[in-house]
Amino acid sequence: MTILIGATPARTFDDARRWAAEGTALFTAAIDRLEPAGYDTASQLPGWTRKHLIGHVAANADALGNLISWAATGVEKRMYASPEQRNADIEAAATRPADELGAWYLRGAEELEEAMDGLSPEQWGHEVITAQLVTRKAGDVPWMRAREVFVHAVDLGVGITFADLPDDFLLALADEIRTKRGLSDNDLRDVAGPLPEVTAWLAGRPHALVDAPELGPWL
Repeated sequence: MTILIGATPARTFDDARRWAAEGTALFTAAIDRLEPAGYDTASQLPGWTRKHLIGHVAANADALGNLISWAATGVEKRMYASPEQRNADIEAAATRPADELGAWYLRGAEELEEAMDGLSPEQWGHEVITAQLVTRKAGDVPWMRAREVFVHAVDLGVGITFADLPDDFLLALADEIRTKRGLSDNDLRDVAGPLPEVTAWLAGRPHALVDAPELGPWL
């Protein structure tokens, strides 16, 4: 298939909440497949072990929780103290014991879900600032979390692929990445294949497409 501009239905807030929950369940199931020694082996992201990746996803829950707190209280609370601190925290996570790292991930995922459940419709409309210094509505946080848990469940390298992700999520993800990469219909004219493979290609992940141009990393 080819992803056409404007062909993908706009995602809704309810979609994003559902995907965040489903993605969290998938990422949790991926961790459950690991033996303690498996945490130290390489993930599918260059230079990162699975510990790096799990630490990143755990820290992301805490960081997005900061944005939810900001929306709830009106008191500014940035995702991370600084890019340098974020990177240092991920490196530190790679040295933590597997059981400690897994417990951190589970705690953060549960606390984020509870915090999101507590926001009112008005609070979801409050503006927050992402780690990329982009002003967004708090209502975008569930989508941000869904991307993290679904895509990184694949990146863990435990046998989960883009084909295991929901089609409606893949359509929304492909549409967003295509837009962010500035790819037009003409750019995609010769790229055809199953939706999971096209989305993996757009996301800069391994794929089975033939003759698709190389794209740089994303997320």
